[in-house]
Amino acid sequence: MFLTLLLLTFVRVSLNASELYLLPQDSSKALSAILKSIDHSHKSIRIMIYNFTHKKIAKRLKIAAKRGVRVEIIFDQKNGREDKRRSMLYYLAKYKNIFIYKLKGKYIKSGDRYGIMHMKSAIFDHRRVIFGSANWTYSAFGKNYEMLYVEDDYAKAKQFEKYFEMMKKKSKPFR
Repeated sequence: MFLTLLLLTFVRVSLNASELYLLPQDSSKALSAILKSIDHSHKSIRIMIYNFTHKKIAKRLKIAAKRGVRVEIIFDQKNGREDKRRSMLYYLAKYKNIFIYKLKGKYIKSGDRYGIMHMKSAIFDHRRVIFGSANWTYSAFGKNYEMLYVEDDYAKAKQFEKYFEMMKKKSKPFR
């Protein structure tokens, strides 16, 4: 009986776990949280990211895709245009099970320009969300003052997924 109660308490805590990382001081812990989330994903990883140049994260996504995990990433329309060598957009687009989309922001009449897709979030297996101010770049994890929040919450993951689907419908597949 005690063991069952202890196990139920652990399951409840682990499903509602949350963690806040303040960068740059928590950079290694934040990066580790992202990498572990990728490594433990079995079904899907859905990412909305403005800028992504971190090779270690990209390599783990490639490995997850090879394991059969469906990886979907929405980038801003302008991402990677200037520096194709650094953006992980081009690196990841060539792998099976990785689907890349580009989203053009809303037109702003007063500025005669388009807004940007500025989200920085990921959903893992429909249950874990990671979001915050940090792009997935070396600067974000090593130099910038940023925050990253991790939460295991099915309801919040569902909210993020609805938003992901809405943005995906407005996006264009890359390549």
